Amino acid sequence: MMLSYTQIFAALAIFLFLYHHGSRRCKDPIVKDWPIVGMLPQLLFNLWHIHDYVTPLLTNASRTTNFKGPWFSRMNYLVIADPMNIHYTMSKNFGNYIKGPEFREIFEPFGEGVLTMDSEVWRYSRELLHSVFKSRRFERFMEKTVRNKLDACLLPLLDEVERQGVEVDLQEVFNRFNFDNISSIVLGFDPKSLAFDFPNVTCEKAFNEAEEFIFYRHIVPRPIWKFQKWLGVGPEKKMAEASATFDKFLRESIASNRGRAWDDRNNDQCDLITLLMRHEEGKDRANDKFLRDTASSLFIAGKDTITSALTWLFWLVATHPYVEAKILQEMKTKDNNNNNNVYLHGAICEALRLYPPIPFERKQALNDDVLPSGHEVKGNTTILFSFYTMGRDEDIWGKDCLEFKPERWISESGHIIHVPSYKFICFNAGPRNCLGKNFTFVQLKMVANAIFDRYHIQVVEDHHVSTAHSIVLLMKHGLKAHVFFSKPLNGLNHIAISTWGPK
Repeated sequence: MMLSYTQIFAALAIFLFLYHHGSRRCKDPIVKDWPIVGMLPQLLFNLWHIHDYVTPLLTNASRTTNFKGPWFSRMNYLVIADPMNIHYTMSKNFGNYIKGPEFREIFEPFGEGVLTMDSEVWRYSRELLHSVFKSRRFERFMEKTVRNKLDACLLPLLDEVERQGVEVDLQEVFNRFNFDNISSIVLGFDPKSLAFDFPNVTCEKAFNEAEEFIFYRHIVPRPIWKFQKWLGVGPEKKMAEASATFDKFLRESIASNRGRAWDDRNNDQCDLITLLMRHEEGKDRANDKFLRDTASSLFIAGKDTITSALTWLFWLVATHPYVEAKILQEMKTKDNNNNNNVYLHGAICEALRLYPPIPFERKQALNDDVLPSGHEVKGNTTILFSFYTMGRDEDIWGKDCLEFKPERWISESGHIIHVPSYKFICFNAGPRNCLGKNFTFVQLKMVANAIFDRYHIQVVEDHHVSTAHSIVLLMKHGLKAHVFFSKPLNGLNHIAISTWGPK
């Protein structure tokens, strides 16, 4: 076994080297299916801008096409960015398209939570979380948690950045802000990773590293990363170490919650794990593994996704001064007690359209099928959905689809235009649509209101913006910026927004 994998590594390395030197003279954008290694070389050589590389290829292929990996792998995918095919697979024939065992294997370090499971296990977890999310008590707890973190940490940190006149990585600020928030909301524990000196918080660092290595498993043939895992070397060794550290953090937090879950003196303690313990009292599912896997799924769903959305939003607004001016004008003219932030909402939707936090999704077909486009799907086929490409589809968004225009979301009567989820796909579609969609909008508005009310953000000159190699669409080099005080807008950063919870 070891000899055969060594030969495969050597053959692949030689082929990629020869192809790399030959490809410099080739400007043909068509993805070629090479012998032995399939289409993998193009994927690897264009990994630095993979989403922008895939988008025109998918568009030219009628938004649905095949990707073939090396012969020794199972990297044979059907890649989709067609809204009708999306609607069909995610809604109309939902039962035939599941996460599947390969997806769970890739995400194995994060356990068997609502994001990875299928069938009745998934339904049970989703219904349970929905019942907790829609609780007004939990909504108030989330709102209070985010507000306290804003007032006690985020705004004081930006004040200090302004006073010292230094540049700051806003993506790192939002990353730590959201890690502390999600930890407090899910576990009732604030790790205090957000501070001016950016302290080294072990659990936060471990979570970030584990997520990065999940992306590695998506792009490397399964036999290779499985072999590395078996040997305990390379990225798989680092993933194992990071996962063990984060797992220890989760289990210790859950253990500390068990005692106070039944303490009447702590009735205000409404973190999600505590509520689940109370809700599931006496049931077999309320064991530490179920709670750990549930918490892990919520960290994946709620931490980097909001970090991504905030980072791209503030970059886009900072580089489009007229949008910032309209947001500020809206904040000035709206009634403080009834602020719907229509233009800000449109700006957020535009940022999510152009830079969806989860740029791609994957599922597996159970049985043979035929898509609305006429493409045949064999049972066991892996389906990849390119949400990034869909946000740049002229047929959906028009000729100006690459422009940042919050106005496209606002009707002539001044209301938000509804776009079906299978077209505006960043919150998924069908029965697996995002449970935290409304909470995401509320938190984004809370942070945006607070910062726009108080500061003007200026991106550092010549700062290079590109996407990172991650399952979440983050900036590779962060978002380096200067922060300047602006005139307060009548305390609008303390607006209360009451649209919590999934509907």
